[in-house]
Amino acid sequence: MNTNRNLAALLCAFILLTGCGASSTSPSRVLPPAITASSPPPPAQVAAAADKTVAQPVEQSVKLGSEVLASRGFSALAGKRVGLLTNPSGVNRRGQSIIDVLRHAPQVKLVALFAGEHGLHGDVPAGKHFTDHRDPRTGLPVFSLYSPGGSTAPTPAMLAQIDALVYDLQDIGCRSYTFIASMGAAMNACGKAGKEFIILDRPNPLGGIRVEGNLLAPEIDQLDSLVARWNVPYVYGMTCGELARMINGERWIANPCKLTVIPMLGWQRDMVWRDTGLPWVPTSPNVRTADAPLYYVATGILGELGGVNIGMRMNKQFQIVAAPWLNADRFAARMNGYGLYGTHFSPYRGQSATNLIQGVEIHFTDAARATLTAVNFYVLDAVKTETGRDLFADAVKRGSSFAMFDRVNGTTATRLALQAGQRPSQIVQSWARDESAFRQRRAKYLIYP
Repeated sequence: MNTNRNLAALLCAFILLTGCGASSTSPSRVLPPAITASSPPPPAQVAAAADKTVAQPVEQSVKLGSEVLASRGFSALAGKRVGLLTNPSGVNRRGQSIIDVLRHAPQVKLVALFAGEHGLHGDVPAGKHFTDHRDPRTGLPVFSLYSPGGSTAPTPAMLAQIDALVYDLQDIGCRSYTFIASMGAAMNACGKAGKEFIILDRPNPLGGIRVEGNLLAPEIDQLDSLVARWNVPYVYGMTCGELARMINGERWIANPCKLTVIPMLGWQRDMVWRDTGLPWVPTSPNVRTADAPLYYVATGILGELGGVNIGMRMNKQFQIVAAPWLNADRFAARMNGYGLYGTHFSPYRGQSATNLIQGVEIHFTDAARATLTAVNFYVLDAVKTETGRDLFADAVKRGSSFAMFDRVNGTTATRLALQAGQRPSQIVQSWARDESAFRQRRAKYLIYP
């Protein structure tokens, strides 16, 4: 790490404010808070904190919110009945599950577990609902926030058993990934029930610089879709703690909650996961590797349209675009010809479950700044240019609905423009106003430099 990162890590370690300015009626705090806080701490407080910090060597890797919590003796949870929303990705650098960490923590009483899409153990397929049950290993009740009845929020009966709900889930930084919808729904339920919501913050694996895509259009029903719940770009460049501050502060929920964010130490906005020094644990069945979130953004929208293979059931989830009717060399040349920054396409040939397929494999040469979302739309253009195939027309012939494609895009305008022949460069340019407005709006909720 460079000197600027080391200095920033020290600042994050000793600036000790309370309150995030999210709401005067629903207190929200960061421990320690955003370095962008408007009111600096008293000089004596900074000096005292610095005395304790400077003597320690600066770590060359990120310290997770859960590890910060432990280093403080779990004081934020002392004497409270605790519920925990997590899955297998909720581990520290030693691979210890937050479930076990809290079960054995002094003065912490873990009484219930909560799970969103993919379940507590991360093995439930995408879109498959599950019911409340008891965890056989710990004996604790597991409350489903992805139940067959459509409930995505804790009920009053669930929350009656706890004083605080802790959130430790590894998100991937993309609007369509449902964990952030579950987080906000749980925040709203806690706000209504008068329960504290505590986030153990984690890195955004896409980094905190990249912002890509349009905001949600009015025709998209935010309350009806877990993949388009918050009015943020498709790639929003915030940690879950930062986003929760924004959800609370912008009053995107009816009942802003008492929010506490236990921040990381050492994380910088220009870090993607490979820069953090942390092990990666799959967040869901198809997001298995540290670079998988990058690929998810690059081809996941395309996957909602269908017509090409994006590597599912081939151990290359989201990493390829292939079909029996593509020519690998010509298609790779076409995709590289677009000059998408930080992205390279190599010819791919392989065997799917039923066919020999050809196309491209995606590689990122600058993971922190590479073009991601736009790849979906340049693929559509390349397919049409190289083969004459219109994947939208093919979907109509199959009787497919565009509902999920539109929800994931956050608008019908993108599909309609592409169907009308608009070039992908025009689609990308159309995002600029939304991206700029969002960067300004999010600024006061950011925690990390």
